[in-house]
Amino acid sequence: MAFDLGLAQMLRDDLTAEPVTEKKMFGGLAFLLHGHMVCGVHKGGAMFRVGKDHYAAALALPGVSELDFTGKPMTGMVQVSDDACADDDVRAKLFAMSLATARALPPKS
Repeated sequence: MAFDLGLAQMLRDDLTAEPVTEKKMFGGLAFLLHGHMVCGVHKGGAMFRVGKDHYAAALALPGVSELDFTGKPMTGMVQVSDDACADDDVRAKLFAMSLATARALPPKS
């Protein structure tokens, strides 16, 4: 498996109250709300789609950095260290930002 199954389960457990779906993406697993990515796991760890409005606040959290798959930061997406993912408070803040971003978008069909 190209990603950490335990980390994927941690994110899945945090999202049990949400109508999310799972999709293999980015060589890992993404969690989608109404077709929009909320977060995911990949070979390098966890990522969250916090959106442009929450980007600076997310980057200010410990263990959170720019997501850089292509050699260029992906504004609105952040990379989260294993230690930050293990921190319930940090994870809750990232989920709040990511879910707010996904809910603000029209559902995909």
